[in-house]
Amino acid sequence: MTPFTMPSLGADMDAGTLVEWTRRPGDPVRRGDVVAVVETQKGAIEIEVFHDGTLGRTLVAPGEKVPVGTVLAEILGPGEPMPAEASQSPAPAAAAEPGHAPEPPPAEAPPATRVEPAAAPPAPAAPTPAPSAAGRVVATPAARRRAGEAGIDLAAVPPGPGGVIGLAEVEAVAGRPPSAPAGGETPREARRGGPDLSGMRKAIAAALARSHREIPPYWGSRTIDVTDLYAWLERRNAERPVAERILFAAPLIRAVARALKESPGLNGHLAEDGFRPAEAVHLGIGTALRGGGLVAPALHDADRLDVAGVMAALSDLVPRARAGRLRSSEMTDATATLSSLGEDTSDSLMPLIYPPQVAIVGCGGPVRRPWVVDGEIVVRRVMTVTVGGDHRVSDGRLADRFLARLETVIKEPDAP
Repeated sequence: MTPFTMPSLGADMDAGTLVEWTRRPGDPVRRGDVVAVVETQKGAIEIEVFHDGTLGRTLVAPGEKVPVGTVLAEILGPGEPMPAEASQSPAPAAAAEPGHAPEPPPAEAPPATRVEPAAAPPAPAAPTPAPSAAGRVVATPAARRRAGEAGIDLAAVPPGPGGVIGLAEVEAVAGRPPSAPAGGETPREARRGGPDLSGMRKAIAAALARSHREIPPYWGSRTIDVTDLYAWLERRNAERPVAERILFAAPLIRAVARALKESPGLNGHLAEDGFRPAEAVHLGIGTALRGGGLVAPALHDADRLDVAGVMAALSDLVPRARAGRLRSSEMTDATATLSSLGEDTSDSLMPLIYPPQVAIVGCGGPVRRPWVVDGEIVVRRVMTVTVGGDHRVSDGRLADRFLARLETVIKEPDAP
């Protein structure tokens, strides 16, 4: 038996609220499956399991707020029997929302099927009304909140596993926002309540105050000529439909990830037993939210993707981050962070490291400046890049080597 605990979704989190279970006791689970949704200041996060097995007892009911590390459920290994009391575990619809009485599940629950909160299957042409208890629809509190936001009648929503309406079922009827490029806005936010922006600001302050107290930082900067990269982008985008055009962020992210791969002292986590360099580059992408707030979800294996792959990943990741629909691995796996202000912004910035990471890269806006090329002064588009490092792990010389390598690879967007 492996305990499934409330994860720490960042240095700024000490507790979370269980929103709903997406699996029931007895359901098989595989590594990477989403089994629960947890609400934090950064929105509703889909929590994945990291072991294959069977979901055993669920020990926390929807609506409960518990500290990080609290055991939420048990994951049974091969051959381990299901505890008798598992049938009495908190059910997905057991918790009541203010103004709604607790509702029992149907007397005979059909076999559970896998529910992926991030998916949005089309609703049937003629929805079957959800089962009810004592004349009331059986739905989780989070589903009721979402339906209220979207103006959806729960009686018209097809139920999910066990005849219970969860967030996934409501989202399927509400419709999901189409993918949008990084830096764009989704036309509609179909989100699970969304992030608590006031709470998020406090959490950001707490995490970065810790960074300021505990990390002895250094910064190094270099101004890099990106004129040729813009010319490359123009050529590539001229061959693509408008909806498939590549943003400047994509080759920039790939170049930063490639340079970090060759600078292991900047890519990893500092734990109590020392620095642990990461084998892959899971680059945190600083993403501004509507109304304020900031998250930096991990773009996994950014160094192994080509530019088109990075663009596709961004088009999925950024809208979900802004809608508050990230996965736990995206909140915890980042090995370093990139904070890019984008075009028409400040020339440079000096960001703070987000612990337990040991480095952060900040990019100012690309601007046109007089530049010396082959002994002549010409107008070029340049960008100032700053890397902040943790002196407990590295020093300025490593940052200088990283920036030099970045200046080279940023001019090689097609390199394998």
